Amino acid sequence: MRVLAVDYGDARTGIAISDLLCSIVGSTTVIHSRNPQKTLDEILRLIRENGVGELVVGLPRNMDGTEGVRAELCREFAAKLEKASGLKVSMWDERRTTVEAHQILSNHNYHGKKRKNTVDAVAASLILEGYLGYRNR
Repeated sequence: MRVLAVDYGDARTGIAISDLLCSIVGSTTVIHSRNPQKTLDEILRLIRENGVGELVVGLPRNMDGTEGVRAELCREFAAKLEKASGLKVSMWDERRTTVEAHQILSNHNYHGKKRKNTVDAVAASLILEGYLGYRNR
């Protein structure tokens, strides 16, 4: 069973799905929607189509470890995802993943609209890589 990671956002949600061995990121995509229900429905479709058995949602903590409004929204979305999918959802500290994603894309000459449309998928990949590394230890 694959693991699916979510970098939940207001307008774009990054998705990364592991390979079958749950050792590396196998595929990524971005869901472009401001409607949380449409985002949820699209994730449920990806779960079915890819044989996903485990979910991880990025938890945006502040640098001092506290949680703000954004973290609360992600926790609420994760609870809806868990209920709708019937799968356990793990939360993963995603501090600095978006910053790292921008750095990776800059290093590979992704700029402007090209970067804007990719950064969330890269951030989801970083969430998934961190989670898989932890899980496989």
